[in-house]
Amino acid sequence: MKHLYLILSLLLINITLFAQTGTIKGKVTTSDGEPTPYVTIGLKDVKKGTFTTEEGTYVIKNVKPGNYILVISHTGTRTQEQPVVVTADHTTTANATLEVSASQLNEVVVGGAHATDINSRRVSIGKLQVASMDLPQSVTVISHEVLENQQAQRLSDVVKNVNGVYMASSRGGVQESFNSRGYAFSSTNMFKNGMRVNSGAMPEMSGLERVEVLKGSAAILYGNVSPGAVMNMVTKQPKFNFGGEVNLRAGSFGLLKPAFDVYGPLSKSVAYRVNGSFETTDSYRDQVHSKRYYVNPSLLFKLSDRTELVVQGDYLKADFTPDFGTPSLNSTTIPKMGRNTFFGEPWNYTHTQQSTASANIKHQISKTWNLNGLVSYSKYVRDYYGIERLQAGTSAKTGLDTLARMLGKNGTNEDYFAAELDFTGTVKTGILEHNILAGIDGDRYVTGAYKYNVSTKPYDTILDIHNPATSRLRTDMPDAPILNVAIAPINRIGIYLQDLIKINDKLNILVGVRASYLQTENSVTYDFTKGGQKTTANNSRYDHAISPKVAFIYKLRPATAVFASYTTSFTPNTGFDISGGNLAPSTIQQYEAGIKNDFFGGKLSTNLTVYSIINNNYAQTAPTLADGSSNTNTSYKQMVGGTKSQGVELDIMGHPIAGLDVVAGYSYNNIEITASGDKLGSVKGERLVGNPNHTANASAFYTIQKSTLKGLKFGAGFYYLGQRYAGWNNTTDIKGQPTANRLISVPGYSTIDISAGYTYKKLSFMAKVSNLTNTYNYYVHENYSINPIPPTAFTGTVAYKF
Repeated sequence: MKHLYLILSLLLINITLFAQTGTIKGKVTTSDGEPTPYVTIGLKDVKKGTFTTEEGTYVIKNVKPGNYILVISHTGTRTQEQPVVVTADHTTTANATLEVSASQLNEVVVGGAHATDINSRRVSIGKLQVASMDLPQSVTVISHEVLENQQAQRLSDVVKNVNGVYMASSRGGVQESFNSRGYAFSSTNMFKNGMRVNSGAMPEMSGLERVEVLKGSAAILYGNVSPGAVMNMVTKQPKFNFGGEVNLRAGSFGLLKPAFDVYGPLSKSVAYRVNGSFETTDSYRDQVHSKRYYVNPSLLFKLSDRTELVVQGDYLKADFTPDFGTPSLNSTTIPKMGRNTFFGEPWNYTHTQQSTASANIKHQISKTWNLNGLVSYSKYVRDYYGIERLQAGTSAKTGLDTLARMLGKNGTNEDYFAAELDFTGTVKTGILEHNILAGIDGDRYVTGAYKYNVSTKPYDTILDIHNPATSRLRTDMPDAPILNVAIAPINRIGIYLQDLIKINDKLNILVGVRASYLQTENSVTYDFTKGGQKTTANNSRYDHAISPKVAFIYKLRPATAVFASYTTSFTPNTGFDISGGNLAPSTIQQYEAGIKNDFFGGKLSTNLTVYSIINNNYAQTAPTLADGSSNTNTSYKQMVGGTKSQGVELDIMGHPIAGLDVVAGYSYNNIEITASGDKLGSVKGERLVGNPNHTANASAFYTIQKSTLKGLKFGAGFYYLGQRYAGWNNTTDIKGQPTANRLISVPGYSTIDISAGYTYKKLSFMAKVSNLTNTYNYYVHENYSINPIPPTAFTGTVAYKF
């Protein structure tokens, strides 16, 4: 009994001590009285802390009585310390003021920001430490809140919220390709945490905090990028307050996806975050399956009150059944087929792995100058083998539509190294205020392309594509030994300087220039049929360009700004012409103008933009080789010639009433061929394949704020993609007349998604029905890989936050 009394006494003492705690609360504002979100609040030498809310408020509970030092820190501002005294069962108020104005804050985390923030928030993709309103181009940020509400599975789900950016094709169903303003995204236009990543791997959405899209020219900031837009995927960042989430997503066609996210402090100066997921799913397509593994760890080091370092990495392993969809008929028509019909074999495979690692250091040199340094490494590996390039023909003997199934196998191994150093700051010269960005960046690609001994004869033939079961087909996987690997190193370096000059409170002028240098080294081939014999080609090339930019931004009133800009850019064309020669680079001129508005006190934002893009040398995959045979190698290109893209875009984002978030937009684009290219020439005035004239999007989510139904949310999304052409652009004969038609007309379509969810304390539920009307249409890659869009499907997610 004595031991029992002792135990009970100790327990009561502990309970009493635990109950004798206090609370610290307060609000952080800028020097001009604006609330400051996402400021780190911590107790010195104690593992307790939090972040301020969007209203700038914070609360730290269960603090033992005593004297403490409250540490208030924010990226780009000097860390503040102030003493606080905590007493039992009492709330201590400790407010703080950052020694900067709202317009001078060096960085604002926008991951959880509402859609209205598109014009007032800073975005890392713009590099300059200014609000989006002061940038002479359109910026769209898709926040983590939108990603959660829409239960985004793939990047194609995300870009539906960005008008003027659209999925152009899905080659083999294992790679999503995007276009913007008529021009294709490539790996040069895709970024993760500010550094380029290979676009061949479908990015994992569960690890993203937000997606930023900078439309228009980004040549000065990022160098050799295609015109149209650049996209930056920002992964989840460490936090100094403990928290996290576990969730389980399930849905139609066997979708099962558990995920986790945990973050918190390791010490007063080190925070961590780890998130990951596993996904397995079948498909609405027969015999098609995919499996994905993902993990994303990161560390944040507060090296001093002026310096922080973020080290992060992620790893994605994705295994897919390649599916080249429905065969085109005589390369000009898409025959009506069952949405589930699969023309491959179960043994077809694609194995993709992508790893990234980066270190980002930010240092406040002085009150007005900052340094940002970034180094990264990315590894991309793909091994693919399957039945591909499905193109049917009509049998003269039977009149049936037949399909000779061809094999394709390839492998890619890419190592990418990159580094960047930026200086940003403000200086005054007389009455002028300069917001300066100066930087240097460089990268090195080393790409290995593997070639295999795959038969050029048909694997087998389907005698009637409408009744494949009537044909006796093979099911074996033929041996395809490796023949060689070709390694092509590319080195890039750029130096850039940009100055946003404030003339007065209304007028800003931006001037900038980038010097770009690119070295394509001699490619090296190792022939494994000859014991790895090395052959070095004499195909090295040196390209360089000077890319200037000039723009102005004029504020008609604080909530309205008009802008106009002119810039040139330089894009190298990788690959070879059909004779094996190097391709000339493209030089591009871009003109852009627009108006940005905030309405209802910033509750609704709109951007209206018009543009014209002139490309003097556009390259696309060649349909045939020099001997007239069909080309299956995307490295062989043809020069279409000059192109001109013109259009208008309207973005609408906001939360006009409490709990309501809206995103909407419309874009019109016309991109046509303006000059002849290789051989007999392209048809002038013809629209470039893969691009619709019209796209539109709209979504709205409403969360009930009060009443017994508080926490209930529901929403709907609409997406429209207009008519576009697939196949190949036509060419002319020696008399300048168009040859046989090679275009495939794909009609426009629209889809509707509906969602509903409920949050109760730490538990939340979300459900979505996508493609509610079961619309039938296609994603088309050139004149093959014609993949039907997904049918009506259900997705549900249950999550617990801690």
